[in-house]
Amino acid sequence: MLRITALAGGIGGSRFLRGLLRAAPDAQVTVIGNTADDITLHGLHVSPDLDTVMYTLGGGIEESQGWGRTGETFAVASELAEYGAEAQWFTLGDRDLATHLIRTRMLAAGYPLSAVTEALCDRWQPGVRLLPMTDDRVETHVVVASASGSEDDGASERAIHFQEWWVRLHAEVPARRIVLVGADQAKPAPGVLDALASADVIVLPPSNPVVSIGPILAVAGVRDAVRAATAPVVGLSPIIGGSPVRGMADAALQAIGVPTTAAGVAELFADLLDGWLVDTVDADAVPVVEAAGVRCAAVPLWMTDVDAAAAMARAALDLAEEVRAR
Repeated sequence: MLRITALAGGIGGSRFLRGLLRAAPDAQVTVIGNTADDITLHGLHVSPDLDTVMYTLGGGIEESQGWGRTGETFAVASELAEYGAEAQWFTLGDRDLATHLIRTRMLAAGYPLSAVTEALCDRWQPGVRLLPMTDDRVETHVVVASASGSEDDGASERAIHFQEWWVRLHAEVPARRIVLVGADQAKPAPGVLDALASADVIVLPPSNPVVSIGPILAVAGVRDAVRAATAPVVGLSPIIGGSPVRGMADAALQAIGVPTTAAGVAELFADLLDGWLVDTVDADAVPVVEAAGVRCAAVPLWMTDVDAAAAMARAALDLAEEVRAR
């Protein structure tokens, strides 16, 4: 049985994984999910990327937006707004609240996030083994200019949670730095290193390279484990024609000084990659990436539907097989 391990977070990664399951229905797929987006709201532990993977693969996602529950209602959010409760910029739906309530209750009872995630997946049956990257607290914070400081005043800055920068501010406030709080002390969750060591193929889906895949690789030992794996490592560019496929990855890339190009993202992962897929409009990036020793091919990368995502997944698996045969 083909064993595939994917590092994923967010909408792009989830939709690619749905295509991967169609392209390789008999494969054993393990997903290492980003938890640095996790945030506590109204006393509840929210894991947006884990839930997006779980809902998408389990058939409960709101397709029109790619996050949250289908058929959602917002009675609780409306009541919280009437009380003037904080964090109104991050709306939790009524059905979604049930997930966060169960997660928070189990965490408070002493269960690690990995065990909680397994329990939640018992309901959704996503068809993959979903592992959080760590059971420890890791949060992505974004350093921006303070309200009283100018953009050029290095002393006047403040750090905010990634979700505030991304959801409330729409990444429109320039990020000076992106900081992964706790990543250097965090340990990989149970099963993470084994899934990388035993994989036949390791895939980096077209997730945000900085705030989705980046935090997973930042957990102590994970990047080294990917680098040391015997399996080919193949990634798909989340950048097409100089723009993010979805979201505001360009703002995150700018914050770390990486160009918003397919070749730029490949360079970010160059120490790990054996293969890299770019869209056909970025075919000129192929020789640039291959000059760095990474096999590269240009194929259609727009995930317009599940069939398109499956075609992308097949191309990634074919590239992995080509790399293996060389």
